[in-house]
Amino acid sequence: MADTRLIQGRYRLLELIGRGGMGEVWRARDESLGRGVAVKCLKPLGPQHDPSFTRVLRERFRREARVAAALQHRGVTVVHDFGECDGVLYLVMELLEGRNLSQLLEDNKAHPLAVPDVVEITEQVSHALAYTHDQGIVHRDLKPANIMRLTDGTVKICDFGIARLGHDIGFTSRLTGTGIAMGTPHYMSPEQISGAPVDHRSDLYSLGCVLYEIATGAPPFDLDDAWAVLVGHRDTAPTPPREHRPELPTFFEHLVLDLLAKEPEARPHDARQLAHQIADGRAGTPPAALRVPTVVVRPTGARPDQPQGVTGHGSAPRELRLPSWTRGMTTGKKAGGGSAPRGTPLDAAGLTGEWTPRTDRLAPTVPPRQKRPTPSPALLSALTGRHNAGLSLGRLDRWEEAGEVHRAVAAEREHALGPDHPDTLASRYEVGFALSRTGRPADALREYDRVAAGRERALGPDHPDTLAARQETAYVLGQLARHFEAHQVYAAVLASRERTMGADHPDTLRCRHNLAFNLSRLGRLEDAYRMALDVATARAGVLGPGHPDTLVTQYEVAYTLGQLGRWNEALETYREVAEARRQALGPDHLDTLAARYEVGISLGRLGHSVEALALYRDLVDDRTRVQGPDHPETLRARHGLGVNLGRLGRWEEALAVARHVGARRERVLGADHLDTLVSHREVAVSLGWLGRWADALTEYRQVAAARERVFGADHPDALASRNDEAHCLEQLGRGAEAADLYRRVAALRQQRGSQGQ
Repeated sequence: MADTRLIQGRYRLLELIGRGGMGEVWRARDESLGRGVAVKCLKPLGPQHDPSFTRVLRERFRREARVAAALQHRGVTVVHDFGECDGVLYLVMELLEGRNLSQLLEDNKAHPLAVPDVVEITEQVSHALAYTHDQGIVHRDLKPANIMRLTDGTVKICDFGIARLGHDIGFTSRLTGTGIAMGTPHYMSPEQISGAPVDHRSDLYSLGCVLYEIATGAPPFDLDDAWAVLVGHRDTAPTPPREHRPELPTFFEHLVLDLLAKEPEARPHDARQLAHQIADGRAGTPPAALRVPTVVVRPTGARPDQPQGVTGHGSAPRELRLPSWTRGMTTGKKAGGGSAPRGTPLDAAGLTGEWTPRTDRLAPTVPPRQKRPTPSPALLSALTGRHNAGLSLGRLDRWEEAGEVHRAVAAEREHALGPDHPDTLASRYEVGFALSRTGRPADALREYDRVAAGRERALGPDHPDTLAARQETAYVLGQLARHFEAHQVYAAVLASRERTMGADHPDTLRCRHNLAFNLSRLGRLEDAYRMALDVATARAGVLGPGHPDTLVTQYEVAYTLGQLGRWNEALETYREVAEARRQALGPDHLDTLAARYEVGISLGRLGHSVEALALYRDLVDDRTRVQGPDHPETLRARHGLGVNLGRLGRWEEALAVARHVGARRERVLGADHLDTLVSHREVAVSLGWLGRWADALTEYRQVAAARERVFGADHPDALASRNDEAHCLEQLGRGAEAADLYRRVAALRQQRGSQGQ
């Protein structure tokens, strides 16, 4: 591509105008329209990359490019086109004439910008963020280099989509060849640093860092060590801007300090509120309440879910713990260049010392822990790299391999760091996740129980990491059909999340969503429907109606409607979710394809099998193109096609499809996987409709035996298979055997019901 200087026969590259970790930006000319454009080229996808990785990257790139192209606001860079040429993914954007804020500070020799300019930039960026956040889009990497001021004074935010791409794929280190995580340390929010989910308020914090820098000449935590910068964001109150520059307006200082609040809930509610504050400040309207800046010193008795940096007066400093992904992180490039460090100095020993558990959570009978030798940085770095490689395998649905990697890393971390070290427990957590995704929920449950107990000892019962492990425990209990126990765990986790985070925190809403899901599995369909509807409404208010989490809950609303027999409403809701996902994520996004699958289920339930059959044929083609012919979701779509062939009475064709899908599932997923057994049951159903009851009996018995082996004899699926077997016996004239089997099934059901009371 560099030789021809022409992309897709249309965009002629003229001059390299920028280079970053993910690629290059070129001044170019659109030969078709005769206009100047900017072309951002991501680093080439060469043969060294795993084909599955490149397929995921291309799919995510298409999704994010569509999202970016849908943004239409004077404060956001316009995306005209996107595509791939000679292995290079590219975005075509409007060509901006001006300088980004980082360049403006460099031009000004790291001196702050003029006060009127700072206030004007703040107001314009606030309006642009208000618009993008209303669309459910979070930038995630807001920094001076991503904010342009044009020659006419217009301010634009750049790189929506690119920052999301790097975050969502999670392969930043592979793309850039560095250890820098997505987000630049000087502008990262505390929740980004902790690895917690982020929303629009993370962008507001990053904006506060940008405003602090352009107003004072240096970012709020201007330290040369990346860990010191991160700890500053997490634990240290910034010096009020007017102490560096007294001529700054008081309202502006209050605004910046509000943006830099450690807790998202303490920041302005949204960017629109921020714009109103600026307008009021310009008009001379006093703020509703004045902030009195103070230096934060967290006492020993701080909330257990908050990171702790400094103990009370006279105590030795506690170790400053940060997530493992920050190891090896460099500070990157701050906008102001080489200004002298400012901010609260931090004890370097606190950044590198050995991790120690919360001894106040340990039982008094536990003897003092023997001090372990501090492992070498090289070993810790290698283990972090292998842990991240395991995460990448999981994102590619290679769960067996991911599980093996995490198991090995967990064993080495336990030896080097101890069983209750957060990194050890993080690896154990991922082992459980891989087990749950490979059809081994009982093994996953043991891992999650172990992780939850370790985190409770080390971090406390209400720490977000402890609650995350307990929530996964509930999930695998549901996989094991132990829905009553799952309900109890979900309810306890929800109470803790509401108490410590609030009713509308995204993690609280996620737990309520899971509780609604589990209620439907308990047969409490009306309760499940009402709760799912409430969560969908709350998520729409907090995250936006088009946010993926909101749509996931609407998806659950549709599922519950189907379980209630309200299939017309379910069909309409699934169609709404599918269309919203198509617009926001693209037609080939996996979530869009999943919603289309459920539309097909609803059509079949309503007797519209001809329409369902056409939908599944298209879906099989799309899944094959996006994920491959043997991907589990492609096979699930092909299974749906076979089911609707049967509903249309085309049983020979249905039998052929069921056998084909069953054979492929057995090869890809294993003989005892749930989906494989569903296909074998569909073979038996087709044989029965064709009058081949003896062959059907053999299939049903094999399915029942496998389900009993995996789940136990009293599992609902195993009992359903034994009922199928009894039905076959009836059809073969073996009534006494059938009656005996029906009685055994009824007894097991009654026994299971009494145990669940």
